[in-house]
Amino acid sequence: MGLSPKELGKEGERLAAEHLRKLGYKIIEQNYRYSKGEIDIIAVDPEDGYTVFVEVKTRQNLMFGEPEYAMTDRKKKQVRRIAELYLYEKEITEIDCRFDVVAIMIRPKRKPSIRHYKNAFM
Repeated sequence: MGLSPKELGKEGERLAAEHLRKLGYKIIEQNYRYSKGEIDIIAVDPEDGYTVFVEVKTRQNLMFGEPEYAMTDRKKKQVRRIAELYLYEKEITEIDCRFDVVAIMIRPKRKPSIRHYKNAFM
């Protein structure tokens, strides 16, 4: 038996943050909530200085396809809206930003698979 959905999400977000830190990203916030939405990770990319809003998708099997395919148009719209609210709340008006997706597969007795899609959607 695998992890519960909540445990799986937390572990995926932990692995994604670790992955980003190894690449030199500075994590600004994790699990930023506004109303009924959340952005998993907000970070700064050291290469270009962009603020990056990161959505993490984690799966234990391929029953419903690869994790990145869980990024529906509805989910993208929600992430964009929460990002706008984050910028409004923090009174940030001039900033370069993008949306990334980190897709993670966690399987028993295997090293987790991590795929990072920069600028995954607009």
